[in-house]
Amino acid sequence: LEGDGHFQKEALRRFGHALTSAQSRALGEIDADLAAPRRMVRLLQGDVGAGKTMVALLAMLRVAEAGAQAAIMAPTEILARQHYATFQRLSPVPVAFLSGSVRGKARREALASIADGGASLIVGTHALVQDAVKYHDLALAVVDEQHRFGVGQRLTLGAKGDAVDMLVMTATPIPRTVLLAQWGEMEVSRLDCKPAGRKPIRTSIHGPDSFDAVLDGVERALGSGARIFW
Repeated sequence: LEGDGHFQKEALRRFGHALTSAQSRALGEIDADLAAPRRMVRLLQGDVGAGKTMVALLAMLRVAEAGAQAAIMAPTEILARQHYATFQRLSPVPVAFLSGSVRGKARREALASIADGGASLIVGTHALVQDAVKYHDLALAVVDEQHRFGVGQRLTLGAKGDAVDMLVMTATPIPRTVLLAQWGEMEVSRLDCKPAGRKPIRTSIHGPDSFDAVLDGVERALGSGARIFW
């Protein structure tokens, strides 16, 4: 799967920001795997906000440059729709969306564009692995938050094409992920820095007996104009 980079360049132009050194390094590793004659099985690991989604999009666009399809599967509809909104804004090629809530005419149109190749990039939930979903030429499967999917679901998505390259992403190096990397089942790319301008994150731990204090802290934050995600 080799491309000339024109879709990637257009996405970066629309993005309006330079990649971090870690993103560029990871993308180079992925592009090399895509161009190689062997199947890619690679883990992209990086903290929240390190830019994994952008790397995934650029990798998927490399596949589109080669004339094939790429799909990204997220564990929740909220996250899948977030990716879809990002891809629609940045991708120079058509993007299809599929989840359990997509029904009727919208579902028929999505399935048709996936089957006839009208959609180069596909975003969705585990609905992407259903029997009814037929791909025109799936060449890359990206699994976001891979620890939240079963092994069978990941394999089923990979079986939707011929020798599909696999890229799995996580910000959570749980023991199973660590073992897969340690024992050579996956190559690993790490995003070990974040884009410039990110505010520092302070983490604190509170037990069940401090629930009232946590609520007081939330109230203070709201009073100062902050936004809360619970």
